[in-house]
Amino acid sequence: MTDWQRDYAMLALRIDRLVGGAALSGTVLIYRGPEEWGAQAGSEPPAAPGRLADDAERLLESAPSPYLAAQVRAMRAVARYLDGERPPPAEYARECLGLEPRRLPEVVFEEAHAELDAALPKGRGSLAERLRAWQARHTLDPIDRLPDLVAKAVAETRARTNTIIPLPEDEVVGCRLVEGVSFHGAGAYEGGLRSTIHINRAIPFNLADLLYLVAHEGHPGHIAESMLKEIHLADRQDQGVRFMMSPSFVLSEGLGLLAEEILFPGDEAQEWLNRHIFPDAGIRSDGSDFAAIHHAKNVLWGVWGNAMFLAAEGRAEAELGEYLTRWALYGDDEVAPALGLLKPSPMSPYIFGYFHGWELLRPWAATRPDRVRRLLTEQLLPADIAL
Repeated sequence: MTDWQRDYAMLALRIDRLVGGAALSGTVLIYRGPEEWGAQAGSEPPAAPGRLADDAERLLESAPSPYLAAQVRAMRAVARYLDGERPPPAEYARECLGLEPRRLPEVVFEEAHAELDAALPKGRGSLAERLRAWQARHTLDPIDRLPDLVAKAVAETRARTNTIIPLPEDEVVGCRLVEGVSFHGAGAYEGGLRSTIHINRAIPFNLADLLYLVAHEGHPGHIAESMLKEIHLADRQDQGVRFMMSPSFVLSEGLGLLAEEILFPGDEAQEWLNRHIFPDAGIRSDGSDFAAIHHAKNVLWGVWGNAMFLAAEGRAEAELGEYLTRWALYGDDEVAPALGLLKPSPMSPYIFGYFHGWELLRPWAATRPDRVRRLLTEQLLPADIAL
């Protein structure tokens, strides 16, 4: 273990403590490194952000690889933010994420709306009303049945991922319904080949999204990536220090949004749900096109980035809410929590990673199992992704 690796881990731990301690974003780090380092960072007085930025600068001078240099640049940017610097959103995102997000022309969202219009069942009402009606027709009630259905989806997504890259046979993935959280679903790898998909029981669950969510959070998404990199990069101590505001998580979220399409091309996801899930749930086919709906949903992640740019310009909350309603098709109950996520924080640029990561990876990896294997086993950056 080199001094550089230890200093790298301690820098990440100290920044994470400042982010969580200030109640700004909760956490910025997934840490599975030596316990004594975590204990030391937790027991010492909180570090000054300016000192941590200087520490990052020194580490950057001797970074052993381009990947680690990019991670340290991200840490430096977050430390500077905590020290009071407020660069423009695109500049801050470039330093953190390794790519420069752009504001999308609204014609991109108009095209996604047209795709939704063609994919949803015909009916009265606005496009947003038809989308909510489609979601309601596929909502599971009661939600307590969901863990059993998630288990079926996990088995199928693992089997299909196993044809791309071998998975450990004794892996265990559970499902837990949780309360008092802001997310809809989250996959957590806990080590020892054990993981849990956490799902917010307070949000109605659309069974048409079952594979979309399970593939994203599980296989070949977040759980598979965490587990396989722990196995394939066992000799890389820095792999246990996963700084979330970094270029690697652009690829993680891009892979998550692409995951269902990788495993279930065309209408295969819908066919599987019709055969294995919907009959027992009493759901009948309504002629909708799930693949097109999910593609449009991925495009509409770009609305969040545009809203972030508008928020940085100082636009009023009412205007931001109207923008989300118009382009993301949000209802009143969705706008209020969304506005909270648009408030400036050290983690603000993370939201750009979803659309831009998906846009970057889709032409590169959607039909290339060899490249999916690389995403699951190598330390890659957005700059490494090229057609």
